[in-house]
Amino acid sequence: MDSVSTPGWNVDRPFLTGQFYQEIKATPGTAEFKGFSIDSSFGTDNAIGTYHATIQELIVVDDLLSTLVGIEGRYISIKKVRGKEDAITFQVDASMDLALQEFAKRLFPLCESYILINQFVEARSQFKTGLVNHAFAAALRALLLDYQAMVAQLEHQFRLGRLSIQGLWFYCQPMMGSMQALSVVVKKAAVNDCVGSAVLNLLQSQAKAMAGDHVVRSLLEKMSQSASTAYLGILERWLYEGVIDDPYGEFFIAENKSLQKESLTQDYDAKYWQQRYSLKDDIPSFLANAAETILITGKYLNVMRECGHSIQISVAEKSKLTSVGSNHHYLECIKSAYDFASGELLNLVKNKYDLMGKLHSIKHYLLLDQGDFLVHFMDTAKEELMKKPDEISVEKLQSLLDLALRSTAAAVDPCHEDLLCCVERTTLLKRLSMLKDLEISQSAPDSNDLEEPLSITGLETFSLNYKVQWPLSLVISRKALTKYQLIFRFLFHCKHVDRQLSGAWQVHQGLRKLDMQGTTVSVSSLLCRNMLKFINSLLHYLTFEVLEPNWHVMLNRLQTAKSIDEVIQYHDFFLDKCLKECLLLSPALLKKVERLKLICLQYAAATQRLITSSLDTADTNMLSDDSPSIEKFKNLKLRTPSQMLRLAPENITVFESVLKFEREFSSELHSLGPILSSGSRAEPYLTHLAQWILGVGKDQ
Repeated sequence: MDSVSTPGWNVDRPFLTGQFYQEIKATPGTAEFKGFSIDSSFGTDNAIGTYHATIQELIVVDDLLSTLVGIEGRYISIKKVRGKEDAITFQVDASMDLALQEFAKRLFPLCESYILINQFVEARSQFKTGLVNHAFAAALRALLLDYQAMVAQLEHQFRLGRLSIQGLWFYCQPMMGSMQALSVVVKKAAVNDCVGSAVLNLLQSQAKAMAGDHVVRSLLEKMSQSASTAYLGILERWLYEGVIDDPYGEFFIAENKSLQKESLTQDYDAKYWQQRYSLKDDIPSFLANAAETILITGKYLNVMRECGHSIQISVAEKSKLTSVGSNHHYLECIKSAYDFASGELLNLVKNKYDLMGKLHSIKHYLLLDQGDFLVHFMDTAKEELMKKPDEISVEKLQSLLDLALRSTAAAVDPCHEDLLCCVERTTLLKRLSMLKDLEISQSAPDSNDLEEPLSITGLETFSLNYKVQWPLSLVISRKALTKYQLIFRFLFHCKHVDRQLSGAWQVHQGLRKLDMQGTTVSVSSLLCRNMLKFINSLLHYLTFEVLEPNWHVMLNRLQTAKSIDEVIQYHDFFLDKCLKECLLLSPALLKKVERLKLICLQYAAATQRLITSSLDTADTNMLSDDSPSIEKFKNLKLRTPSQMLRLAPENITVFESVLKFEREFSSELHSLGPILSSGSRAEPYLTHLAQWILGVGKDQ
């Protein structure tokens, strides 16, 4: 008799090997039972041990062929362990020939694997189990169909009397390893209720674990590719359209629809960009290293889609995400999609929505880069701004601002209509303390320092706002605008102090022209000059040592930015650095500066009273107007030395008042020295501030 070669293994059709389509001849040592059939006369009423060994073999082979497809035989029963769905036992008639029992037990693991896989296929084909499980179950079903066809071929040979128990074991042995490996996978998937990414990770980990068995590993990799097909379909829509088409929640990117893009312009703590789309914990292992890139790519496409921008992506056949093989072609597809989305969104924001133009406009107004409109506005709105915040008419301020913008060089700016007035209800120090995300350095101010002063006016609380539309709100968000406003309030109030001191300086200059500078006037004039030097030095530091250099650094970085996230990062870094170097994140220093500014304002307000008190009562009537000017001193008569001596006793109180202001100002200014010196070791920018401010008054 001719011998039969060992069955080959085909990964695509693992159980339908070529020899089953030929007439199978008996293997060596196998008896032929041509024309034999088992009829109904063989029943379970009689123990199998009552039959001859040859007849027992026929009965056992027939039973095993049924058991291989999950059907009980006459003398082989299938039992499920109660409470354990994946525990199956097989029982044979105790009277069966021991050799036949041994052969049967060798095949029981294959029978069990088939039953477990078939159960898994039925359970995971249900609607609720998800697309990945559906695809995996479909691949297993196709494999089981091949397996069943193989069993049918074996049964056909058995009916022809050409299959013995040894032959059955011979043909079943090659498939046992693969079926057992698959049964291990389905057991773990069922126990852990795996869906989506978990199924793919399980298949991949099991394939790696079978590195020593090429056949089994190839089969598991094929199963993994089949199961990942549906998952890659979801991934493809996200990478090329920015849409999550995930009806079963299997994708590793979650969408929080409660977060709307409008919150970027309304909420300081808006989490839209960070949390609208986020990564889940369960990520497919083959995508783990590219997960962040995938997330960002879809986010960029989603922004363009919400802008109404048509996304034209030509996806060639070779670029489609059809498999996750070892050539890592899918990673190239992901990188290509990211490069396209990043570049397209950046061009859209910079060109169509003119991001740079908006930033320049904000710099003009909120960082006071163009101050001509501010001078006009402060002149016309002075009366309104001197009221308490609750009494100020924002509508009136807005009309005055619009008038100032139309009357100055700002009229040529197409963005000037986006500028709005607003009046805060708290001081700058308290507002800063309310923003918990800011990295406030040193110690926070005492609670007493945060109490609102009774005399707070619009001059301390006035601010500007700016209308920003999507998608520019990604960069110029409510948080970014708030930081701009903090800087603006500080600059605006410094400008106000400078204007008040300039008015006081005009009074002194008017007296000097009339040769009326006596002792009191001379001391007051020197103090006024030092105060002006202080505020001008502070403004120079803020403008030319902080804002301008940092602005140009940011612009250079924005020119080289490769993505909108880099733009956001550079812009936020610019604002945080400016806040820090403008002393807004240093409460101790800011308190000192605010105290110095308050002394300057109190002095400027008292200047006219102090200076006019040093003149004759008759002459002071000519200075009753609240607005000091040189014109008011033109009609004053020149005093003789005897007249000045007569006035001296009356001017002692005035002189002491001027000295009091001088002592307070000098004391506060000198107290800045130790703070700046100690801080400059860790913060070099404080050295520049010290050079500008601490030189005030040294030339007295």
